Amino acid sequence: MSERISLRRMAVDQAGTIAAVRVAGDLGRRIRDMGLVPGTEIRIQGPAPLNDPVALRVRGNTITLRNKMR
Repeated sequence: MSERISLRRMAVDQAGTIAAVRVAGDLGRRIRDMGLVPGTEIRIQGPAPLNDPVALRVRGNTITLRNKMR
């Protein structure tokens, strides 16, 4: 079993698989609606110039998450 780390601690170009989404309410629903559900493979593409938001590659698409969301 590989080490679990939070999305916030992943480095640029690092890939991983979502193990859990630990956010409830509207924000949790919105994150899951974007395809960030357990079992989904992701890759960190990199942050915007001021480090917010960060771009993720998910299921062949690029999405961005603000730092408060990840």
